[in-house]
This record gives sequence, C-alpha cells and structure tokens, in this order.
Amino acid sequence: MNDLTQDSRAGWTLSQRYPDPAVVILDPSFAKYRLFAASVERLATGFRWMEGPVWFGDGRYLLASDVASNRIIRWDEVTGVSSVFRDGSNYANGNTRDLMGRLVTCEGAVTRRISRTEHDGRVVTLADRFEGKRLNSPNDIVCQSNGAIWFTDPPFQLGNDYEGRIAAQELPHAVYRIDPATCAMTQVIDDLAGPNGLCFSPDERVMYVVESRAIPNRRVWAYSVEADGSLTDKRLHIDAQGPGAFDGIKCDVDGNIWAGWGSDGSAGADPQTLDGVMIFNPQGKPIGHIRLPERCANLCFGGADNNRLFMASSHSIYSLYVNTKGAENRQSTLQPTASS
Repeated sequence: MNDLTQDSRAGWTLSQRYPDPAVVILDPSFAKYRLFAASVERLATGFRWMEGPVWFGDGRYLLASDVASNRIIRWDEVTGVSSVFRDGSNYANGNTRDLMGRLVTCEGAVTRRISRTEHDGRVVTLADRFEGKRLNSPNDIVCQSNGAIWFTDPPFQLGNDYEGRIAAQELPHAVYRIDPATCAMTQVIDDLAGPNGLCFSPDERVMYVVESRAIPNRRVWAYSVEADGSLTDKRLHIDAQGPGAFDGIKCDVDGNIWAGWGSDGSAGADPQTLDGVMIFNPQGKPIGHIRLPERCANLCFGGADNNRLFMASSHSIYSLYVNTKGAENRQSTLQPTASS
C-alpha cells in the first residue's frame, strides 16, 4: 500500500485554471452551483476501494471506508493527514451519523450487520438479522431527522474474498428501516435488483433509491414516505440511459441529486468521460458533471458551511467547494440518556 500521507497531487495533475474544466456545465441551471474560484482537490490516495464518506464537523474530520483493505480511514481537515481510524472494520461500506452524532456503519462481511460506535468507543449491533436470517451485505445507510435509520442490503460482498467474504445469501435484495422508538426492523422494499445508494429529499417526503443491477440501465426510483415509515407511490426518477452507473447519492438543499458515477463495465463504455459525479435536478435531468480520474463510489457534503463535497473514488478521496449545501438534517430535539 502507498503512504497515506503522500503528496495529494501524486499521480494526477490538478487543474490550475479557474474555472476548473473538470466541473462541466451540462445545463445552464448548473452554473449557479459552480464556484468560479474552486477546483477539485485530491485530499488523499493510496487506497483500494473507497466508500461511505461521512463528515464529523465537531472534530473537523472525514471518515470513509477502504472496503477491500477492511478498514475505515480518517482524513483530518486541520492537518491534511490521513490515518487508519479502524483496522478490521468487518469490510465496512456505507456510514452515517445518528441524531446523537454517533457513527453508524454498514459492515458488509463477517458480522454482516449495522453497527453503532458509542461515544466511549464501544461498537454495538443495531441489526444483523431479519426474521431469523442473516443480512446479506449492508451497503449504504441514512439517518432520518426523526431518528429512523434506513439501509440497503444487496449481496454484493458475499461473492468474493476481496471486498468481503464468500458466504451464502439468506435474504432477498432489500431495503430496511429501523424504527427510532422500538428499534424494530421493517423490510420496506424487496423488488429491486441490487439496491444501493439512498437519500431523502430536503423535506424528507421522498426517498430516492438506486437500483444498481437494473437491466438494461441503472436507475433511481422515488418513493413517497408516509408518516408511519412505509413507502408508497414507486416511480422511476432517473434512468441512466446508457453505460453510466449510479452508486451512492446525496441531495442538496434545492433537491438536486449528486450521484457517484462511473462506467457500468459494458463494451464501449469510456471511463474517462464517465467517471466522477453526475448532478441531476429535481426533475431527474442531468445538469452537471464533476470529472474525476477514477470512478466515484459515494459522496457527502461537509465542511464548516456544509458546502464542501467529499468524493470517495476508488483509490482516492477528493473534494470540491460548491455553491449549495447538503440537505441532510443533523438537528434533533432528542437528548442523550444514560444508556445512549
């Protein structure tokens, strides 16, 4: 493995020009989100497969999963140094924070669970089975503003001993919800092939879910979120319409979807024109593309003003300041208890 603290520009020439030509306007409406004097920065490199970035503003650091290396990486905003936050992460994939600020993680192999890291460092299990059967390989995760935790559970990490561990699949591809009051788990979607990234609209009335094994093209579905936590009115929101592939997704405050993007591996697909982040407006139209030299698996908003986009991209972590903010709401009226 390469040195985690190596020169952030090693192996790739960053643009010195403003505006950055890597930030491509596909529709005039995207122009207001591009900052003239902001460019793509490579923060750290030397990893195997980066996923699940999550921002900790209270500590000014980013956590992200280096899945194939079976560890979670910490990048420090103050020092610019990357280090190992957790070695032996059970092939962690997606990460989020709950309303108490605790790390909640999709452990994709070995334990095959949703875990929570307590403030004192203890790691506890939130969910590892449904109706007596083991989860597959939890992939991506989001915490709703009412405390409910939603996650996708495809079998992606059961097929090899590189990104996980070869094991038998016991449950269908599905999306689950963990109730904030009872911790009961409900299977809310079971008809998608490879459910992957997921996020809420700014008002949390709509949930978006990536179907990453849809044929012929990858898709994003939209669902209405009911007061009881059920999902209704399934409708197609975005069709990739070609060799592009969705992965992790996030909404900004205007309802645009920022999507990890890359080639689907099909013949003729050109990674150099596909890799990076695609931005879609609330109607599902592509309006912008952030070009990267690597496929982007997942992303999050962070920084002091929640306007810095962090991109976990194969071997590296990138960032770009943008003229919008992430929609995820971390405010809560809940208070920690002695058992929290």
